[in-house]
Amino acid sequence: MKVLVIGGGGREHALVWSLLKSPQVDQVVCAPGNGGIAQIARCIPVDVNNLDSMVQVVEAERPALTVIGPEVPLSLGIVDELTRRNLRVFGPTQAAARLESSKAFAKEFMQRHGIPTAAYAVCTSLDEVRNQLSHFTLPVVVKADGLAAGKGVVICETRLEAETAAAEMFSGALLGTTETEIVLEEFLTGEELSFFALCDGKHAAAIASAQDHKRVGEGDTGPNTGGMGAYSTDGLTTTAMRDWLTESVAQKVVDGMASEGTPFKGILFCGIMMTPRGPMVLEFNTRFGDPETQAILLRMETDVVDLCNASIDGTADALDIKMHPGASVCVIAASGGYPGKYASGKLIQGLPAQPSENVVVFHSGTAIKGGQLVTAGGRVLAITSMAPDLRDALDLAYAQLAKISFDGMQFRRDIGHRALEPR
Repeated sequence: MKVLVIGGGGREHALVWSLLKSPQVDQVVCAPGNGGIAQIARCIPVDVNNLDSMVQVVEAERPALTVIGPEVPLSLGIVDELTRRNLRVFGPTQAAARLESSKAFAKEFMQRHGIPTAAYAVCTSLDEVRNQLSHFTLPVVVKADGLAAGKGVVICETRLEAETAAAEMFSGALLGTTETEIVLEEFLTGEELSFFALCDGKHAAAIASAQDHKRVGEGDTGPNTGGMGAYSTDGLTTTAMRDWLTESVAQKVVDGMASEGTPFKGILFCGIMMTPRGPMVLEFNTRFGDPETQAILLRMETDVVDLCNASIDGTADALDIKMHPGASVCVIAASGGYPGKYASGKLIQGLPAQPSENVVVFHSGTAIKGGQLVTAGGRVLAITSMAPDLRDALDLAYAQLAKISFDGMQFRRDIGHRALEPR
């Protein structure tokens, strides 16, 4: 079969790589792709912020299956449009994707359906923010309602910081787009966990767990990013906790969305904080995460095509999802200045000629110019490895990263540090 992947980041490179391993697939096309994806699949231009542009590409290619990578196409209703045309597509509808595209909707949905989450207030003006802040202890979390590429969350130590963050979200100064709603949220402490489930509108099936590293600096310092690295191990959750997250979070989401007339199909990413009061949901993503996907797909034994088909056909409960035992890690090499301003077009050197069985360099933001591979984004490369234990996986990834260079390259040297610290 021919499969089309929409998107052009590290997540999409990992999806293309995984799909090409499937015996059911003989051709993968990616729109728009990137410099790394172009080395293994045909790439075609598309504007992922323009619904008509994406639909035209799919209509022209007529793939047997379309896989949607990023959140923006989902929020625009790409799945609805392709389904109307009787084209087979993996991902949630526009209405179901509101779990990610609107933080306010997600919080109110969780409250309606008894899903554990932090105390919150939805505000539509700065005056309302000021009034509601008196109900929160400090620090307090200020969240943009809409999509913000992982950068719409600010942890504020003072009321003034919170008011400033909210004002800059309303005005567009912080994110470049104006927000009409802001979510104030209780600050939770504990270990963060990314829990992934496959959903088919009726059933939720656990895939795997990972832990992301959002802050740009080592020791979890500095501003939030789209993610500077992640790891996935067997020991991140116990069997009992995995079952609880499946039943008490993911399945409740599927049941709740179905009861509200917006069945959820696709990947449900549950951002969880393991607090002293128990697991609580920080946020939902309605697609594979980035960089967690790179780590998870390297470990996955189950055919990704089977994952997509089970979601579309309503058979997720019958699919046996298997992961390689052990650990996998993903370390992001980013442009200097990221997540702020950065320069692109820097020559990338030292990449392996071929991926090995246990180490793959996925491309997040690269392009080919004049026959040479150059940087073309904030997050540039995702060095991903797998081994029987986390320490060995980290050694493999950092050994590969030591061979790679581009001007201004930055990366965190402490990915996985929480799992390696003595308890």
